[in-house]
Amino acid sequence: MLERCILCPRKCKVNRYEKKGICGADYKVRVSNILLHKGEEPPISGENGAGIIFFSGCPMKCIYCQNMGFSQKGIGKEISIEKLAEAFLTLQKNGAETLDLVTATQYVLQVIEALKIAKNKGFNLPVVYNTSSFENVETLKMLEGYVDIYLADIRYTNSMYGEKYSKVQNYWEIAQKAIKEMYRQVGAFSQENKKGVIIRILVLPNNVSGHFKALRFIAELDPKIPVSLMSQYLPHFGAKNDPLIGRKITKAEYIEAVEYMELLGLNGWIQLDEKDRLTTKAVNFKW
Repeated sequence: MLERCILCPRKCKVNRYEKKGICGADYKVRVSNILLHKGEEPPISGENGAGIIFFSGCPMKCIYCQNMGFSQKGIGKEISIEKLAEAFLTLQKNGAETLDLVTATQYVLQVIEALKIAKNKGFNLPVVYNTSSFENVETLKMLEGYVDIYLADIRYTNSMYGEKYSKVQNYWEIAQKAIKEMYRQVGAFSQENKKGVIIRILVLPNNVSGHFKALRFIAELDPKIPVSLMSQYLPHFGAKNDPLIGRKITKAEYIEAVEYMELLGLNGWIQLDEKDRLTTKAVNFKW
């Protein structure tokens, strides 16, 4: 499959054994960081933190991405599939509540192999697939049975903004299909089963995120799906001078989104204190 890669919706058909795809990845897995992270949603971080793995590269090219260094510039270290499996086990040994795979789309095949190896050695943490929702349904189907929790973003509900700010076409059309497939696999998140879909919405200025429409989509799909409504947007990098997203959101914008979420009968988490989301702890993992 890597000889003519169509893992993500870009379907660039690059031979990744010879060169990198648009995502910035070749056939070797690159990882930026392996950490215990307490800044995810409560059921994912738990008491001890999520065992988070940040993968290098990304199919999207968001001009405001706070992880620009590894998502678009490729900062990270190469790691074999066997070492990746070892990292999963190390995080479990260090008390991680979940395994949180961040932007793993370009490495889905290798992640599946690493999970097989790790599970044969006693790995049993809930697996979180942390995604922009810019995903091929066919690729998501390969993850069925391996992923317990889909932590899925809705970035935009107007694909024009997806093209302008993340350099991808048809974002909203693709994301809706992807989220419906995730939901088909695991349903709405249940704390009891440690399984299901959680949807994140980063509220952008001037409703560029289309968060009202996104909330309606969730309510229509299943009002039991928990929503993480985030207020942390900062106009990094190429967004700094943009007339629509070149500023932080206002308190009024965020409160309006929260109130609409409540009006629709949706539950989840709102973001009141950014400091609480940034606690990380290094793990003793030998690369």
